[in-house]
Amino acid sequence: MARPSRYPLELRRRAVRMVAEVRDGYPTETAALQAVAERLGIGSRETLRNWLKQHEIDAGQRPGTTSEESAQLKALKKENAELKRANEILKAAASFFAAELDRPLTRS
Repeated sequence: MARPSRYPLELRRRAVRMVAEVRDGYPTETAALQAVAERLGIGSRETLRNWLKQHEIDAGQRPGTTSEESAQLKALKKENAELKRANEILKAAASFFAAELDRPLTRS
């Protein structure tokens, strides 16, 4: 299971909004990311860059897997694993009962 995020969702949203607002006031995007990260106490500008990238993907401004698609894929993979496990149990039970039916009946 993935560890919970150090940063609340509202802080992430606020940081992304701040970068969009102050981006033009800095010579590079990296400088803007660094300034916002320091102001909000985010450990690394790369963390903020990843949030910004995911926001752009979710908004349709950049190609990639959206957060919603990623969550749906994760749920489907989990369901698939559960179904495979259940199928293996059913196969084992079927072979056990088939073996029981094939065994000759003994009377005591």
